[in-house]
Amino acid sequence: MIPDRALCEPRFLFYALKHHREDFIRIASGGAQRNLSGKLIRRFAINTPPLDEQRAIAQILGALDDKIELNRRMNETLEAMARALFKSWFVDFDPVRAKAEGRDPGLPKPLGDLFPDRFEDSELEEIPAGWAVRSLDEIARFLNGLALQKYSSKDGRSLPVIKIAQLRAGNTLDADAASGDLESEYIVEDGDVLFSWSGSLECVLWAGGKGALNQHLFKVTSAEFPKWLYYLWIHQHLEDFRGIAAGKATTMGHIQRHHLSDAKVAVPDQVLLEMADKSISPLIEQVVQLRVQSGTLSVLRDALLPKLISGEIRTSHPT
Repeated sequence: MIPDRALCEPRFLFYALKHHREDFIRIASGGAQRNLSGKLIRRFAINTPPLDEQRAIAQILGALDDKIELNRRMNETLEAMARALFKSWFVDFDPVRAKAEGRDPGLPKPLGDLFPDRFEDSELEEIPAGWAVRSLDEIARFLNGLALQKYSSKDGRSLPVIKIAQLRAGNTLDADAASGDLESEYIVEDGDVLFSWSGSLECVLWAGGKGALNQHLFKVTSAEFPKWLYYLWIHQHLEDFRGIAAGKATTMGHIQRHHLSDAKVAVPDQVLLEMADKSISPLIEQVVQLRVQSGTLSVLRDALLPKLISGEIRTSHPT
């Protein structure tokens, strides 16, 4: 569809069509695969204010979408940076290899000096001298959620239920409700690490608002280690976990707790961990902040869209 620019601003048309999506679905014809004919589309009318107002509406909604997209790209970069540092330092041991070969590790001296210059054998094959091998469930606590259908909301105090569907969507829109009086450990906050251990295994930094932890999800925490360490180590093992789940002869593949025990990780001494935290933790924190901001902007855009398109809220054209 190519709009006549003398009558309609293209980006305004995009938002108008988005606003009427449910109407299109309702009038679409067909059986299993519904479709819109040209005849039906020509009979469908949309409200078209003057061009200057169309441009103003498109500018308002477009600015929100542009910022959301910018945040998404920034997050891709930030998380890629965190993963690259983590893999180089704690999986591939690049600084240790460089020092063992007499090369400069390419790090600021206070940080580079904390990496050893030799390896030693371990159950995880070679690891840097002085480091420890731990299991995933030794560096973090994996708290399984509740069967929240048993915890109905009472007295108007409720929380949205975070299930696998909400984990994938990154929000709690259309989520079920559960009691708001759960024990605090079963309440999810922005920034928590959530790991779905059945279905399509995913591990995310949650940024969809406060909610209740449903079964089939782990909330992953640690009183000893920084968030980025266990979050990124889970991701390092995620493909193996997905392979295990895919091999289950059930309708919903899953992993078991012993798989967390079987998954080994290399852990440096506390001094190096604290120094590395200064580089990696700010990246992870900014990822969460930008995702929360994008969620807020999405809610604002979705609230404004029908009001602007319908004319309930009027706007003058930009100067």
